[in-house]
Amino acid sequence: MLDADLLTLRLLVAVADRGSVTAAAESMSMTPSAASQRITKFESYLGLPLLERLPRGVRTTEAGTIVVQHARGMIRSLQAAAGQLGAMKALESGSVRLGSFPTVSSSLLSDALKDAHARWPGIDVIVRSALRPRLIEMLTSGEIELALLWSYPWTPVTEPLIELSPLGVDRTVLLVAADSPLQDGVGLWEVADSRWIIRNGDHPASELLDRSFSAFNATPNVAYEAYDYQEIQAMVAAGVGVAMAPGLALAHHRPDVRVVELAPSPSLPERSIYLARLNRREPSPAMRGVMIALRDAAHQLRTL
Repeated sequence: MLDADLLTLRLLVAVADRGSVTAAAESMSMTPSAASQRITKFESYLGLPLLERLPRGVRTTEAGTIVVQHARGMIRSLQAAAGQLGAMKALESGSVRLGSFPTVSSSLLSDALKDAHARWPGIDVIVRSALRPRLIEMLTSGEIELALLWSYPWTPVTEPLIELSPLGVDRTVLLVAADSPLQDGVGLWEVADSRWIIRNGDHPASELLDRSFSAFNATPNVAYEAYDYQEIQAMVAAGVGVAMAPGLALAHHRPDVRVVELAPSPSLPERSIYLARLNRREPSPAMRGVMIALRDAAHQLRTL
């Protein structure tokens, strides 16, 4: 294995190009004596002469030609690497693997990605959408580098190796038909007798409704269980009932429904939105760019 530093290899290439140790030394801001000593030391290590002294200048020997040929390839590769690293630092290139969930993807994340693509078009963001437990699993396994997570007061804490940066609080709102007489500031207890449209199964929004009703010893009258918020909006617009949902889920809603602000209440907890990453992972320049875009988007959203 050749025991030569990059400076020596660059010097040999310069000598081959210029046909002179003196000219090569000058091009690299070295003295001719220092250049000659460096080459002689490398020749001694190899046990082969690399330069043939001519009456005027030098030329490479067969061994020197082989070394110079490979040195050129190494230098080109290092220059290419330096260019790519420089582009990464300047946010001109790079990729980010990001995890998200539907309600934040359709609002906060969508706005953030538009901003990131406009500011740093060379950054490639790959998004995986999943439920919260799966997002945490992908983050800890390294499948994704960043994750958007939500949390209610009763949500289990994440693993200690995950660092959570708050992005904001997603308020809980009431969704009613466009012609409903209900106005902002209505208390949940005032609409407790309404027919309710909820998310099906063990969805967190359904759990939130049940927990909120239990504060005043009531049970919601569930009229419809929907698979997504588009279905919920359709049923609300049709007059089937009203629905309670996180504000981000309704950032872009149908014109035939209205979002009504509920009166603040201890029984109506809000949802916290976080940006998560492994605390042992130092963010890359591209990751930092996406993090900036997410924070800016969160700041701009009225719902956060």
